Amino acid sequence: MYDKSKDKILILSATFGDGHKQVARAISEAVDYTLPDAEPIILDMKDWVHPYLYPVSNYVYKSSIKKFPQVYSYLYRKTRVKTVFSTKLNSLFSIGMQSMLEIIQRVKPMVVVSTYPFAAGIISKLKEQGLIDIPAVTIITDYTDHSSWIHPFTDQYLVGSSQVKDRLISVGVEEFKIKHTGIPIRQRFIEKQSREFLFKKYRMNANKFTILVMGGGDGFIGKGLSTFQALESISSNLQLIIVCGRNKKLKEQLEHELKNSKHDILLMGFSENIHELMAISDVMITKPGGVTTAEALAMELPLLIYNPLPGQEEDNASFLIQSGLALLAKTKNDLIFNIQSVVHDSKPLMLMKQRTKQHQKKTSSLDALDVIVRMSNREQKQEIC
Repeated sequence: MYDKSKDKILILSATFGDGHKQVARAISEAVDYTLPDAEPIILDMKDWVHPYLYPVSNYVYKSSIKKFPQVYSYLYRKTRVKTVFSTKLNSLFSIGMQSMLEIIQRVKPMVVVSTYPFAAGIISKLKEQGLIDIPAVTIITDYTDHSSWIHPFTDQYLVGSSQVKDRLISVGVEEFKIKHTGIPIRQRFIEKQSREFLFKKYRMNANKFTILVMGGGDGFIGKGLSTFQALESISSNLQLIIVCGRNKKLKEQLEHELKNSKHDILLMGFSENIHELMAISDVMITKPGGVTTAEALAMELPLLIYNPLPGQEEDNASFLIQSGLALLAKTKNDLIFNIQSVVHDSKPLMLMKQRTKQHQKKTSSLDALDVIVRMSNREQKQEIC
C-alpha cells in the first residue's frame, strides 16, 4: 500500500540488463535520503506492462547478441536515428498503454521518471493522446543516444555526458529539455571505503595486484570460459575477483577449470556489494555498460574493456577510450598484453584514475532528483495559474 500523505514519484524501469534497474534504485534512494514528504515507487515494466512481450523480447535480445552480434549491430545502427522502421518498432512496445494508464490513475504521481526507453515511449504516447498531463523525465542510462529514448512529449532528458547532450540537440531535441547530470548511481558507490577492512573481509592480500572481472548481471564476458583460461598465460601471480552474476553455468565451469590456477581467485555469483569489490581492485575488466561505467568513474577505478558487444556497449567503449578512461582489448592476446603492461607499469592506471575526476559525477543522483523535483513543481505552479 502507498502512503496517501506523501507525494508520489513513479519510476519506470525494466530488468533488461541491470542498468535500468540500478538507476531506478539510485533515484529511489535519493528520494528516501532527501525528500521525507515524497514516496518513490519503482515499477518493473516486465511485471506490469509487458508480462508476455518482455520474456520473448529479452530472450531475442540476449540470443541475438551472443549468436548473431553483427545482425544486432546492424539493427541498432539502422534504428539509431528516427526512421519508419524504428517508429514501428517503438509502437510494438507501446501495447501496454492501457495497463500503464490504469497504474498512473491509481498511483497519481506528481512526476514520472523513465529509466527504460520503451517506458518513456508509452508515457509520451499517453501525453500525446491527452490521457495524462504529468511531467515526464527520461534518464538515458548509457553514454550514447538512440531513437528509442527520444519521444516528442518527454519534458526533460537527463544524460551522462556533454557528448550525449550535443547528440540529442543534433537530432532535434530542444537544448532546454536536456540536463547533463551524469548517470545516477547509488550512494554506496560514493561513500568512502576502508580498503584495509575490505581486504580482511574478503581474505585477500592487500599487497597483490588485484583485478576485478565483471560481465554484468548475466555474467557475459568475452568468449566465456576460454577468456579465463587465457589468464593463466600471465606470468605474474595475480589476485582475481571474478563475478559471474546470474550465470551459474559459468561459475560451475570456472570452479572446476580454475581450481589449480596460478592466481589467487575469489569466485562469486551475483553480488550486491560490487562497490566493495571495486574499492579493493586496481583495474576492472568489464563490458562497458553505462551504469557500471558511471559507478567505476565515481570510485576512480580504471577500466579494461574487453570485446564490447555491438550497439550501446561499443558506443560506451568509444566514449571511454576517447576520454582516456579505459584501455581496449579486442582479442585475448590484446587482453593479456594490456594486463601484463599495467602490472609492470602503473603509470597508465594512475593517469586514468586522475582523468576519472574530470568525468565523474558523484552527485549525479541528487542532481537528477533536483531536476525531477523542479519539473513537478513547475507543473504544480502551472495548475495554480
